[in-house]
Amino acid sequence: MKSNTQNAKIEAITEKTLVLGIDVGSETHYARAFDYRGVEYSKKPFKFSNTEAGFVTFKAWVLDIKEKHGKDKVIPGMEPTGHYWFNLGKFLQDNEMKPVLVNPHHVKKSKELDDNHPT
Repeated sequence: MKSNTQNAKIEAITEKTLVLGIDVGSETHYARAFDYRGVEYSKKPFKFSNTEAGFVTFKAWVLDIKEKHGKDKVIPGMEPTGHYWFNLGKFLQDNEMKPVLVNPHHVKKSKELDDNHPT
């Protein structure tokens, strides 16, 4: 049932959820943080390298925003760009943040409807 799947996705995001949008690159990633209504918490995209050290700084940034805004759950969303997302995806899973992979076509259409910002 498609509607049950859709409802489960909607119900997964609550007032206590921190939603992350991650733009994946070969060497550098960019992340932005939002609440469940789409209000942005990050003043500008957070830039981090596609390395373990970069992932650690990203995690510290996420935990800081999570604590500051009283969130208890994190949902990171990213477009699976080639193989560049593999290491980040594993890091997220290993750190109790289940990544959501977003269809590239949906990302493109969403950008067209919004402001065409990179992340």
